[in-house]
Amino acid sequence: MSKEFIKQLIVKPGKKVHLSKYDPDDTFGWHKNKKTKASVEKAMATLDKRQYLLYAEHKRALLIVLQALDAGGKDGTIQHVMSGVNPQGCQVTSFKVPSPEEAAHDFLWRVHKAVPAHGYIGIFNRSHYEDVLVVRVHKLVPKDVWLKRYDQINDFESMLAANGVKILKFFLHISKEEQKKRFLQRMDDPDRRWKISEADFEERKYWDDYIAAYEDGLTKCSTKDAPWFIIPANKKWFRNLAVSHIIAETLEDMDMKYPAPTIDVSKVKF
Repeated sequence: MSKEFIKQLIVKPGKKVHLSKYDPDDTFGWHKNKKTKASVEKAMATLDKRQYLLYAEHKRALLIVLQALDAGGKDGTIQHVMSGVNPQGCQVTSFKVPSPEEAAHDFLWRVHKAVPAHGYIGIFNRSHYEDVLVVRVHKLVPKDVWLKRYDQINDFESMLAANGVKILKFFLHISKEEQKKRFLQRMDDPDRRWKISEADFEERKYWDDYIAAYEDGLTKCSTKDAPWFIIPANKKWFRNLAVSHIIAETLEDMDMKYPAPTIDVSKVKF
């Protein structure tokens, strides 16, 4: 598969990110049509085939990290992009407010436990980055504590990579106007009203603070071992196109091989 999406959307290590320079409506010349639908289906077919190979080889794992502001599309991405994946080989972990047990450990403790085993795909719906996002914005720990976490995160992800875990991190970039539109759509939909809370509207007051926090996380923690991708996500169809291609292309690049059979099949008799 072409690697155009990786080249266009990756945050190169050391690059200072200013999200105002990234258009959340961008589609890089793609349009919502039959060609795009076919391209998504091709990427998903590749993902399905490569997941089977990943499981058979059983030497590596793939960790997908999804981060976004509220209503950014994390759930939708999982639902649409991973719909063809065998659920036996895929696990989704949603990180919410730490439990008392989790809070009594270092911030990476609960995250390490959720890292996928070799042969599996793991998806983080929110992640360890919450500890340099919401924790920073709401001043839940002192600045000198969360400042150290960027290096701690990089060291953690480097260690995972050295032990066979391929990491892809996606920031689903939506505009403040698009977030408001999605909130209103949820309020008008009886089947989705449950997803709206007072906290969602309260958090909008901190939009600029979250953007600044994301910019620092994207700048400081996009590495060769664990790159960030900024996905224009105002248009859900383009979000699905880009994410599906990047995952499929990454799995193809892993150059996985089927293991040798444990028996000499030429000598098997029935």
